Amino acid sequence: MRGTVCLVTGATGGIGYETALGLARLGARVAIVGRDGDKLRACADRIRAAVPGAAVDAHRADLSAQAEIRRLAEILRATYPRLDVLVNNAGAIFDRRMLTVDGIERTWALDHLGYVLLTLELVDPLKAAAAAGGRARVVNVASAAHYRGHIDFDDIEGARRYRAMAAYAQAKLGNVLFTYALARRLRDSGITVNAVHPGVVNTGFAKNTGGLLGAAWALMRPFLITPEKGAQTSLHVASAPELDGITGRYFSHGQPKASSAESRDEAVQERLWALSLRQVGRSA
Repeated sequence: MRGTVCLVTGATGGIGYETALGLARLGARVAIVGRDGDKLRACADRIRAAVPGAAVDAHRADLSAQAEIRRLAEILRATYPRLDVLVNNAGAIFDRRMLTVDGIERTWALDHLGYVLLTLELVDPLKAAAAAGGRARVVNVASAAHYRGHIDFDDIEGARRYRAMAAYAQAKLGNVLFTYALARRLRDSGITVNAVHPGVVNTGFAKNTGGLLGAAWALMRPFLITPEKGAQTSLHVASAPELDGITGRYFSHGQPKASSAESRDEAVQERLWALSLRQVGRSA
């Protein structure tokens, strides 16, 4: 990965941090994104300490806010005319329904629309990497939760009924649907787009969630895999030479796997693509 530039969102802990660390160990220049400036700086320092000489850049942004994503993307395009790898990793689960500054339900805004808008804003530097013979890969961190997900086009933001796990599973299904729709559109560009399931990982995920969901995660946490193991599939899909040209796939435990039937429905992919573009204010 020497000579490449890799961007990892949600990189101040858990899978995102381990992914950024792994890419730095492979020799990449790593740009990390998080919403807490102090955590970002500490994360960058930890990577530099673990990988002497590592090039690590920290960028602060709240990826649930569309103006923040556009501001970040403008900086990234100016800083990195060529972007070899984008790992969309930032996400969370919320035990109650909240709206973002854009008036969008927060799980959907962060876990799905954040992937959509940031990726589309960075297509040009990804194309530049492809034109220069680079990897030009988009890795969308989804989840096996997508198998339990369903896109409720009549209540996609849970205004009538909000359930934390249902909202999360729907957003993760959105990641896979977006992956397939974008891969189809970029097939002749040299950019590959794939989704990954990292495994059920012991991170800070759901740590601030109350009720039965929070209690269940607290009980499960000691039995979950480590963030380092959880990052392996993202790292593999981001860097493996044998995956050059492989696009529009869903990977689990480092291997391609069939995603849910709904995720493979092209009509659903296209319907969600159109809706997502409207929600992020893009026409194409």
